[in-house]
Amino acid sequence: MERLYEILEDIQPDVDYATCDKLIDAHILDSLALLSLVSELEEEYDITIPTIEINQNNFNSAKKIMDLILRLKEDY
Repeated sequence: MERLYEILEDIQPDVDYATCDKLIDAHILDSLALLSLVSELEEEYDITIPTIEINQNNFNSAKKIMDLILRLKEDY
């Protein structure tokens, strides 16, 4: 989870990712930031994130992002 926080902070600093649960809803991550994040996650965790999975349900919080990563890693 620490590495995920580092990736998020590189893309959008000054956010408390441990408690924020509205990354998409509050426009903390815009579409460009989200694309950068997806690219970083795919490289860091050796996963492919299908387009259908790029939505607010999976990206509204660091916990949801980590849940997605773990689920995708299981599928491989």
